[in-house]
Order: sequence, then structure tokens, then C-alpha cells
Amino acid sequence: MDELVLNEQIVDETAISRRAFLQGAGLLLGFALTSGSTESVFAAPASQVIESEITGTFAPNGFVRIDTTGAVTLVVPMIEMGQGVYTSLSMLLAEELEVRLDQIQVQHAPPNDALYVNSIIGIQNTGGSASVRAFWTPLRQAGAVGRNLLIAAAAKDWNVDSATCRAKDGVVFDASGSKQLSYGELANAAARLPVPPAANVKLKDPKDFTLIGTPAKRVDSAIKVDGRALYGIDTRLPGMKIAVVAISPVLGGKAKTVDEKAALAVKGVRQVVNIDEAVAVVADHTGAAKKGLEAAAITWDDGPNGKVRIADIVKQLEEESQKTGAVARNDGDAGKALAKAAQRLDAIYQVPFLAHAAMEPMNCTVHLQKDRCDIWVGTQAPTITQSLVIELTGLSKDAVKIHNHLIGGGFGRRLEADGTVLAVKIAKHIDGPVKVIWSREEDIQHDMYRPYYFDRLSAGLDAAGKPVAWTHRIAGSSVMARYYPPYFKDGLDPDAVEAAAVPPYALPNIHVDFVRVEPPGVRTSWWRGVGPTHNVFVVESFIDELAHAAKQDPVVYRKGLLGHNPRALAVLSLAAEKAGWGSPLAARHGRGISVQYAYGSYISQVAEVEVGANGSVKVKRIVCAIDCGMYINPDTVEAQVEGGTLFGLTAALNGSITFKDGRVEQSNFDNYLPMRIDAVPLVETHLIKNAESPGGVGEAPTAIVSAAVTNAIFDATGKRVRRLPIDTESLKSSS
Repeated sequence: MDELVLNEQIVDETAISRRAFLQGAGLLLGFALTSGSTESVFAAPASQVIESEITGTFAPNGFVRIDTTGAVTLVVPMIEMGQGVYTSLSMLLAEELEVRLDQIQVQHAPPNDALYVNSIIGIQNTGGSASVRAFWTPLRQAGAVGRNLLIAAAAKDWNVDSATCRAKDGVVFDASGSKQLSYGELANAAARLPVPPAANVKLKDPKDFTLIGTPAKRVDSAIKVDGRALYGIDTRLPGMKIAVVAISPVLGGKAKTVDEKAALAVKGVRQVVNIDEAVAVVADHTGAAKKGLEAAAITWDDGPNGKVRIADIVKQLEEESQKTGAVARNDGDAGKALAKAAQRLDAIYQVPFLAHAAMEPMNCTVHLQKDRCDIWVGTQAPTITQSLVIELTGLSKDAVKIHNHLIGGGFGRRLEADGTVLAVKIAKHIDGPVKVIWSREEDIQHDMYRPYYFDRLSAGLDAAGKPVAWTHRIAGSSVMARYYPPYFKDGLDPDAVEAAAVPPYALPNIHVDFVRVEPPGVRTSWWRGVGPTHNVFVVESFIDELAHAAKQDPVVYRKGLLGHNPRALAVLSLAAEKAGWGSPLAARHGRGISVQYAYGSYISQVAEVEVGANGSVKVKRIVCAIDCGMYINPDTVEAQVEGGTLFGLTAALNGSITFKDGRVEQSNFDNYLPMRIDAVPLVETHLIKNAESPGGVGEAPTAIVSAAVTNAIFDATGKRVRRLPIDTESLKSSS
């Protein structure tokens, strides 16, 4: 596709006039994406659709517009942040609408929960590996309804039975192929036809798919290669100033002294804005703003959290983890079975706070005026962002405009609107538009981190080594309680226990509970997955411990517990086969395996590692088998597996956010290390294709890789890793 239509808002911010749009030329398709129902698929003249939207007589969640040139515009409710969602969702529509992928233009959707709700999450939100899962059926239905209407319009024009006509590449043909009309020529006529209910429109049989399931070039590749792609940080506006910020290094602190005179003496500096928790220096350009901020020589009042240390946080988690938690699962009598077991194993596992460290640091451009507020930002949660700005400014919803952009790395960080809220607070003091940019240090040291978790596990084995009891207590912060309060019930965070409450294995007596522990001075949030990113490491490591205690091969042991779970068994078997499981390895080389079910997908990974005598860990190869149901674009799946694996591996090897005197000790990529190119292993991806509905992919490999690697380390050294990141000192050879 040659062009993307980006940053164009619907109805009141299109390039054409409102009157011209309401007079309408073409077919506008909307499709309902409400949870549990996709029946509200409709087509109507543009004037009717817009009027209905205004009056609220119906609230579709997305739109497909076909104009008289034949151009198809898909307003995508999910945001593109590198995961390929614009391509995948366009493929869903194109398959049923019978157009080529390069005939579809995409637009960022404006904030509107009623129109663009992610039915899995419940709001307009790009996260949870849910984009394809949420829109798998609605987008295909929208395409099928559109195709049927366009064919019906052509058949009516030719006075033939529509069943004798067919559509291909945006053109309708009669039975003989001698007559044809393009979608553009048919758009007005199709818009006037009665619309069949979505349930009455037959979708393609998967065996007839020509696009879904095939490799497709990313629709956003061209503009990213040639520089036309616009991210939030690329925003340029007439008269725009640049603000660089310093935020209190301790959560809850505020500025004590600011040398405004020295800052204003720097050429190009226009203002110093002090909003207690942060100080912004506003200038004509970034260089001046940075120099002015340095000259301001800010000192801070640390407030109540100035003594927070990581050791104190861990001690708090350890103590609280000894208390009974909210029950996530209780099958059988784990306590009784544990007491009678032939062998008992106990373990404590810990995973650290983690930052997102997205390549595009936090930024937001705001133009706050008396009667409106325009915001240019890349956000995963546009309606939450809009709501917080409304609360902060007192403006109406119609007056707060979110101009969403491509995102240069989200990973959950841009589910939060704290960066936008800070920018609006600063903009209140500035006449004209201002772009607020965080430095890399501000970004890492003022993130909202993946929680630190402290887990206690016990298991009982019978005489044959088979598990008869399993208990798992998870202690940590609840992101859900803050972000989605209705989902946090009776003290239980469903995300925090995902992949722990329902492990893939047959465990006859199992008890899993959750203890909420909110550490002082730390903000926690979504990462590239939250619960599974720690639970899979814990569960798969402990299962490996059981296999070792039972004196059984880890793959054979797992297979014995997966007879009831054919999809999990299939990925396990495929990964082991492709990795050459059981073939000999050199000394201090090892293989480890892990299995998971999360985000609606099954995945297994085998890692091959080499552990040096000095304790260094070199991951040589990772083999991944994934069953994500009916995949849309295999190239995207493979890319997500590779990227997600490296993201999770980076955390396992290097990732840890620690605190001293209330301050985050890490600050940039020198001490919060990304994976270097010479450390990247070969990642092989093997897809299992079936007719199941799609599962999520983006977060799945991030969650599974750490256990595969640490289990491989045990195979190589006989030393068990129960705490991340991997401590290489403990792996040194004693000989």
C-alpha cells in the first residue's frame, strides 16, 4: 500500500467540509464490537450514519467508508505500536470485502468507548494481546455485509440474480464476466439498499481464505522506511515551544528551590514552570530547554518516601506472603494431600520491578485554550487520557481533542496517561502549543513499573513422582485494583494470577491465592504482560523441579501431565522435536523447556544455553512452537515471537529496577541494559495452524522465555535459578 491516512479525525476533523460529508458520496459501514454481540452491522448513506452518531440512536464501534473513487478507509480502533495490528485488522476486512490489501487506507480512531470498545477489555484500549481477538468476527462481518450490498447493487443495475455475481479486488462481475462495476461506481447505490442483519450474512469458510493466513507486507512499512511516519514526538506546530522536565526523584516529593533567574538567563529559554512535583523549562528549542533546566539547579523535598529501599520492599513482601490470600483456585484438598505425599518440595521465587524503556520516550504536545484543548500524543488508552484531561481542565468532552499517533514502543507504558496529565498541567501556564519531552533518565526513573512479586510454592509427589498436591501463593501489587477497579473483587486480581490459577497441567489438588501488597514510593502498572510474565517463570521452573525430584526427563514429565490438554501437548512436542531434545551437548551447555497457556494462545519454548566458568550466560538458540489458533499474517506472528522473546530475555538477563533513598537507581541504557546485538540468540518459530479462533501473540513469548532459559541453566550447571534477573555470580564454576 502506498499511503496511510493517519491522524485524521472523523466527522469534525476530516479534510472535507462537514456539509460535504453529510451530503455524502459513498457507502459508510459501521460494525458493533460490543462484548458478546456483533449483530449491529449496518450500512447507510453517510448522512444517516453521522446523524445517528450525533443523536446517539445507535453507537457502533468502528467504521468502514467507501467513497466514489473506490477507496476503502478503515478507522482502526486499536493503535499501531509495532505489533502489526494495522495490517492484520486490514486483512480481516479485505478478506471478506474482496479488496486487495493495498486498496485499504487506515486512520487512527478518535477516542470513543461507545464506538471503538475493545470487547475483551471493555474500553477503547490497545493491550492484553487482544486486538485481533476482539475484532476477528466483527471486522469480517463488516466486510461481508459490505460485499453483499455492493453485489446486490450491481445485480439490481443489471437486473440479474445477485447469486450469479461475484466480487474481486473491489470490482463486481456478472456471471459471464462481461459486465463489471467498481465499488466506487456502486457505493451510492449500495448505501440505499436495506441492510441484512450480520447474523444472516454468511462468512467465508476458512478453506476459501485467500488473504488470511498468508504472508503480507506491513501496510506501515513504507512510511516508516522513508520517514513519513509520524510519532507523537514528531509533532511540529506553528509557534510551538519545547519543555524539558525534571520530576521529583522521589514519588510524593516536590521542588524545594529553583534558580529561575539562572534558567531564564540561558538564550532561548522563555519560562520556568514549577508545578510542585515537577519543574519544566520552556524554550524555543530542546537544547536551550536542557541547558536552562541544568542551570535551574533544582533541589528537592523528598516527602514521605525519601527512605524507601528495595530491601525494605522485599522484606514487606516476604512478611505479607506468609498471610492467607484471596483464593483464586481451590480444587480438592491440597493441604491434606501435601501432608500425605511421599515427597514434598518447597520453593520461593522472586521477580523484580521492571521498566518499559520504550525507544520513544514519554512525550506529549498540548495546546490549551480557553474553550478547547488539543493533544498530540501516542496513547494506548485514548478515552482514559481524554477523561483525565477533561477532569483536569473542566472542558467538555467535545472540547478535548486527542490526536493519536503511531507509537514508538508501548509495552503497556502508554496505557497510562500520567505523561499527558503532566503536560497539560504545564500547558496551563503557557500561551500557545508546547511539546513536553522526558529525557531517557526521567523516563526510566519515573516509569510505572511491572510489580515485584514474591511467590511461595509447595508440591507433594507420590511414590512414582507424580504431583498429588500443589499450592502457590502470589504476593505483589495489584495493577487491576487501580486501573480496572470493577475487575478487582474480594481481594483477587485476576491478572496477577493468570497462568498460575489455571496452569496447563493436570493437578488433582491445587490451591492458589493472592496477597495484595502495595509497596511505598512505587507506582506499578502494565508491562508487556503482567501476571503471566512472572507466573509462567514460577510455574514452569517449579514443574522442572518436580521432574528432577521424580528423576524424570523434563519433557517426558510434562507430557505425563498434559494428556487432557492436546493443544499444550502439541506445542510441547513440536518445540522439543525441532530443538533436537535429548541430543548430546557439550559440558556446561544445557537445554530447558517451558509451556504456557495465556492470552488465548498455547506456546512452548526450548532454550539452549552455554554457561561459562565465570558464570556468564550465553543463550545460543531458542526454538518456539506456537498455536495461536487461526493466525492472520504468519510474518507478523513470527516477528512478534522474535521481538517478544528478546524483550523477555532482556528482562531475565538484565532487568531490575531498585530503590535507594526513595530514588530509582537505574537511569539509562548503561545501567538498565537492553540486549546487545552480539548477545541475541537464533530464534526459530514454528506455527501450528488450526481453525480455532485467534489467540493473542504480542505478550506470549515475553512471558515464557525466562523459564526456558533458567531451566536450561539448571541442565547445564545443576544450579536452580529462583530469582530474576539471573545472578551470574552464583553460576561460577567451583572447579
